[in-house]
Amino acid sequence: MTHTTEKVPAGTAASASASVGTAPLPAPRRTRTWRVLTPWLFLLAPLTLLITFTYAPIANMVAYSFTDWDGVSPELHYTGVENYTEIFTREDLFQVCFVSGYYLIASVVQIVAALYFATVLSFQVRFRNFFKGVLFFPSLVNGVAIGFVFLYFFQDGGTFDTVLGLFGHHTDHAWLGTPFSANTSLAGVSIWRYLGMNFVLFLGAIQSIPGELYEASELDGANRWHQFRYIILPGIKPVLTLTVILSISGSLSAFEIPYIMTGGATGTETFVIQTVKLAFQFNKTGLASAAAVVLLLIILLVTWVQRRLVPDDRVDLV
Repeated sequence: MTHTTEKVPAGTAASASASVGTAPLPAPRRTRTWRVLTPWLFLLAPLTLLITFTYAPIANMVAYSFTDWDGVSPELHYTGVENYTEIFTREDLFQVCFVSGYYLIASVVQIVAALYFATVLSFQVRFRNFFKGVLFFPSLVNGVAIGFVFLYFFQDGGTFDTVLGLFGHHTDHAWLGTPFSANTSLAGVSIWRYLGMNFVLFLGAIQSIPGELYEASELDGANRWHQFRYIILPGIKPVLTLTVILSISGSLSAFEIPYIMTGGATGTETFVIQTVKLAFQFNKTGLASAAAVVLLLIILLVTWVQRRLVPDDRVDLV
């Protein structure tokens, strides 16, 4: 007599064991260990780069700010808070912060213009793809090239004077010759260059809003202003908050455009240009490090105040 054994499917056996209340066996210790270590293994490379190229240099900068190091000599001496005292007591070192006011005003104009164009081009407008490309194009151009282009644009008898002459306004004004006109011109160049980036951020945020909300609002009799006020603005609040933070920090740390076009002359020296000159022109790396730490603290303070005044709360539009 032969006996045959039926093979029970694994799923059936598992169901049977589950039905009788058998608890699943715990994973082996080696498996549990790998589950814990796997996320950290993926984070190992980015954390190493972040610590090496961000936090370690910041720590060195803070350490140098309490010394008189000249950036070349292997010897440095501890001076305490002398560098910070010099920054806040010497008017010529701290007054460059007022130049950032031009860029702060320019950032407000930039955000308003970017939000306006993003709102208009998010609806059905003729040639809207063409205008999107035109607005974003300056963000693709290298900052050094932009600086040289506008350096010739604002020179005496240059492109700007030629354009004004076409409208009957002839002037021999040196646009980069006085502090007010020079800073205004440089701030205008910053608006032209960074408008496209903010425009793209706003446009992406607006297009992520469900289209059903616009249709429902139109049925309720809402016009474009109502849609902007009650749908678009609340819907893009996180992106708008981020843009304001980036614009403020960028205004306080403006460097590329003014450094290339004027080198900080004619009253256009910004905080970063001054810091670079202290470190590499006057060999006062310790004082320059203190200035960089002060700028970092100002940006962090402004960001903290802005986050406290305008908390990043998610808005349910439905």
